[in-house]
Amino acid sequence: MQRERKAIYPGTFDPITNGHIDIVERATLLFDRVIVAVTTNPAKNPLFTVEERLEMIRAAVGDISGVEVDSFEGLLVDYARRVGAVAVIRGLRAVSDFEMEFQMALVNRKLNPDVVTVFLMPNERYTYLNSTIVKEVAKFGGDVGCFVPEAVERKLKERFGWR
Repeated sequence: MQRERKAIYPGTFDPITNGHIDIVERATLLFDRVIVAVTTNPAKNPLFTVEERLEMIRAAVGDISGVEVDSFEGLLVDYARRVGAVAVIRGLRAVSDFEMEFQMALVNRKLNPDVVTVFLMPNERYTYLNSTIVKEVAKFGGDVGCFVPEAVERKLKERFGWR
């Protein structure tokens, strides 16, 4: 029996966007199981708690077969070992993403050569999109409905106090 090919799509997902979901859908075409894994980044000051992010992600990817949602702290390669993942999924929107992602992939390979990094590009309509932009637009009352799932839009409206 062939072992299940499991991949991790890690990120802060503060909040998850339609671009993130596009990457999840693409990853499910390549792997048996994709774990969308929320992590913390000491360099970022998140708008939402880990639990809130997990809730929004579950609402956003609940209908996609082969996807689970989790969170972790610490090194990604240690988490990958714990869950039996063979790959890490990283989204590349633009050339500017590549240098940092490439360095992280090389460090992860050095720490755990059994886990490969797979770079996926989102649909071109999402190449400009990131969570920071979404939060900025939402903060000033802009319409973010075309950038995020409905559950995320509701949470952003609630957080920033607009209807």
